[in-house]
Amino acid sequence: MNFSTILMLAAAALAQVPQQHHPPRSAQEYAHVLENPTRDAWQKPHEVVTALEIKPAEVIADIGAGTGYFARRFAHHAAKVYAVDIEAKLLEKAAADAPAALQTILAAPDDPKLPEAGVDTVFFCNVLHHIDNRPSYYQKLARALKPGGRIVMVDFHKRKLPVGPPEAMKLSEQEVVAEMEAAGFRKTRSFDFLVHQYFMVFEKK
Repeated sequence: MNFSTILMLAAAALAQVPQQHHPPRSAQEYAHVLENPTRDAWQKPHEVVTALEIKPAEVIADIGAGTGYFARRFAHHAAKVYAVDIEAKLLEKAAADAPAALQTILAAPDDPKLPEAGVDTVFFCNVLHHIDNRPSYYQKLARALKPGGRIVMVDFHKRKLPVGPPEAMKLSEQEVVAEMEAAGFRKTRSFDFLVHQYFMVFEKK
């Protein structure tokens, strides 16, 4: 299955609401789903941001940022936040009334188009399991990281859950760790306060 715009949007939508057979059909509908207030109860955005201990000089890239659910929050703490997505209309919503630190990047399906050695933290939330050819994508991320940079993975546990995509679409925590190890990264930290998701931090070996 190709990593197309429609697939990314469908994945993002399914990641935010109870499982459904007919995901939203327009960017406006996706935006409504991504920003659904009920998401906060299980996504715990304040706790996630706090756990990351973002430094004032930090540069963060939010991959698959969509409407900026996390990117806008990061922009209140970091020096610069790249909201990276392949859907221009969602990025327009992310940029609307966003803090000045937020900058959007219209990416390609196989390339986040981040500046070389320009990012301290790469952040994924509910997106990783829909990227084709992840080994190649990880190498692009490695080039974008500054020395001492980190990659943060938040995604759904590979089991039946009341939210998120079907179980067959998910990557288990163990699969993600193995892929990152193969790409030259090691897990340095993890958090367990998210009920439906794993939350891991990786750095270069």
